[in-house]
Amino acid sequence: MNRINIKLQENKKILSIYFTAGFPDLNDTVSIIEELEKSGVDMIEIGLPFSDPLADGPTIQESSSMALENGMTTKLLFEQLKDIRKNVKIPLIIMGYFNPILQFGVNEFCQKCAEIGIDGLIIPDLPLDIFEDEFKNIFDHYGLKNICLITPQTSEERILKIDNLSDSFIYMVSSSSTTGSQNSFGTIQQDYFERIANMNLKEPQIVGFGISNKETFSQATQHQKGAIIGSSFIKFIKSQPIKNIPEFIKNIK
Repeated sequence: MNRINIKLQENKKILSIYFTAGFPDLNDTVSIIEELEKSGVDMIEIGLPFSDPLADGPTIQESSSMALENGMTTKLLFEQLKDIRKNVKIPLIIMGYFNPILQFGVNEFCQKCAEIGIDGLIIPDLPLDIFEDEFKNIFDHYGLKNICLITPQTSEERILKIDNLSDSFIYMVSSSSTTGSQNSFGTIQQDYFERIANMNLKEPQIVGFGISNKETFSQATQHQKGAIIGSSFIKFIKSQPIKNIPEFIKNIK
């Protein structure tokens, strides 16, 4: 069974951390992943830096730009991760935009992911219909989960279609804005969380965008299975050494 599905069966709220590969320093990727697992994180999203990260706010955009300036590439990321499964057991997901994956070759990209032990992909700009028609068989062949996103504006019909096509979890974007930290969620977002929970979807949902501290993690996971922290963690590792990552995680869980 895929590591994501095994993790989702655990009777707990899932904490997933996003960071950009190659940031703050080019060779930090593996060290950050290992320290996150030691700190008790349940799942990790490794951001593949891209020059035009349209869904991301200024913090992740800046980290992507710095990672690219540092020299991070798709090929180098795979080289850095080639031995990652010798020490790391938790689910690893690559989150990236479709253009670099298309340039690398979708089949070749998925094959490399499978070789090094990546469990799934989040590709915000890959249309659902194109995935279903052209790439689902490739993902399935290599045992990779495609995690689709929904937002507060996603229609019920589309949510049900995404739920039907999914076989891990649904990435539930907390608002229609870009990524970025906030201190609490308002009534509109909390109503959205409850509305989706009441749809009784077959797949669990994990909330992303806007989670930054214990309060927002707790709000986001009141009705959903887990939450993802990105921008707040990137700000932390920009100013703190990797060995201090346990302090960040301890303040969330």
